[in-house]
Amino acid sequence: MSFRRGVVRQSKFRHVFAQAWKAEHCIDDVRVSRVTWDGPLCAVNPKFTAVIIESGGGGAFLVLPLNKSGRIDQATPTVCGHAAPVLDVQWCPHDDNIIASASEDCTVKVWEVPDGGLTGPMTEPVVTLEGHSKRVGILAWHPTAFNILLTAGCDNLVCVWDVGTGELVYQIADAHPDLIYSVSWNREGSAICTVCKDKALRVIDPRRGTVLKVKEKVHDGTRPMRAVFLSDGKILTTGFSRMSERQLALWDTNDMSEPMAVQEMDTSNGVLLPYYDPDTNMVYLCGKGDCTIRYFEVTDESPYVHFLSLYSSKEPQRGAGFLSKRGVDVNKCEIARFYKLHERKVEPISMTVPRKSDLFQGDLYPDTAGVEPSLLAEDWIAGQDAAPLLVSLSGGYAGTPSKHRDKLRNKPKLLSQVSGTDSSTVSRQAASPTATATASEMESEGVVQQRVTRAEGEGASDRARREEEVLSEVLAEVRALRSVVLAQGQRIELLERQLVRIEDGDV
Repeated sequence: MSFRRGVVRQSKFRHVFAQAWKAEHCIDDVRVSRVTWDGPLCAVNPKFTAVIIESGGGGAFLVLPLNKSGRIDQATPTVCGHAAPVLDVQWCPHDDNIIASASEDCTVKVWEVPDGGLTGPMTEPVVTLEGHSKRVGILAWHPTAFNILLTAGCDNLVCVWDVGTGELVYQIADAHPDLIYSVSWNREGSAICTVCKDKALRVIDPRRGTVLKVKEKVHDGTRPMRAVFLSDGKILTTGFSRMSERQLALWDTNDMSEPMAVQEMDTSNGVLLPYYDPDTNMVYLCGKGDCTIRYFEVTDESPYVHFLSLYSSKEPQRGAGFLSKRGVDVNKCEIARFYKLHERKVEPISMTVPRKSDLFQGDLYPDTAGVEPSLLAEDWIAGQDAAPLLVSLSGGYAGTPSKHRDKLRNKPKLLSQVSGTDSSTVSRQAASPTATATASEMESEGVVQQRVTRAEGEGASDRARREEEVLSEVLAEVRALRSVVLAQGQRIELLERQLVRIEDGDV
């Protein structure tokens, strides 16, 4: 490995250390999927852990409450509605009970998990999305718009769906000549970046279907690559050199002629999966089949990508889930948590910044993206963009249900399920929108159905509004009391220091 360290750099994350949880807090006897797909195989949010597992006669994944530990009984219910192995699962960022799954059966299904977890096998999804002709291996929820889901499959198509109506709203068919390796939204959700088997990095406007930027041969190696948008608009990629060395590169989208930074690591052949934390600007690299997790900090100072440390263990990882910031333990200065997949075990690993004080460390926890979406699906489709709505983690995050979560409760009539209707004609083609008379009628039908659903919900809206007002008053009082407690704690700490100085004779 050749990491450039140079002069010691000042950073509050220099001493981040990783620690695996004790055996009694792990999840045992989980038959992690052996599918040959370079995905994480796991998704985690503040409520649940989802793990893709081995399943005979179809595809299934396990959903467990986040605090679940110990041995998992073989009779534990699963989500098992796919006809072929599941390749990817992703939790909705705006509703912790909604999860999407992509499968080799060419479909994407969206499920609603009840609070507390599954009580029986789940076979009926809320929505089935059918628009791909080959297996689907990539899912990406829109970061700020409610119910917008992006999918990419081995048919080289990128599809954008309105999950609330089941409608395929955009389809990008001509941008990628070969297999798509990864897709990532930017922070506002106005653009995506993709890497493809042709070794090119592309920045695409998904609503217009136009390629805004392209960089050929991001990495010279033939092994799969990954790309992720950073919060400032830069792009971080992982791949392989011509000599099969694993690489990490940083790109400025304003000038992609040369990378801002390149770091070479080792000659292992596992694909490096990047996990990005926009709050700390840290990137964690988790290699499939590796026994290590490397972590870096991205800054505006050269060399821009700074190696911090690595976590090493004896067991290789099959995949990993990355917990959103809303779920970490702020009282222990935990800034990230991984759920490492072994062959038959799920092991939590905490990333912690050592601090002596027990008070809330505001510099480690800037306001983070909350569960409330910034936009509705129709707003984003109409061309609006918005940054995420941020929430404070002071005192720990206490999530409230999204105001829009009921929009997935009634099953929509899917345009793709209408007999004789081609899904490509139903979609709004990004370059030239076209629709047959049948598709237009079905769209109108969907709009009418949405209005009926909204009308039914208006009767309960007054009661919900009153409940929200009461809840807001209670939360405001709790925040005020918390501020008083923190202020008194700081006052006590100051007086104790003065007392020590007096006892030492300094005053």
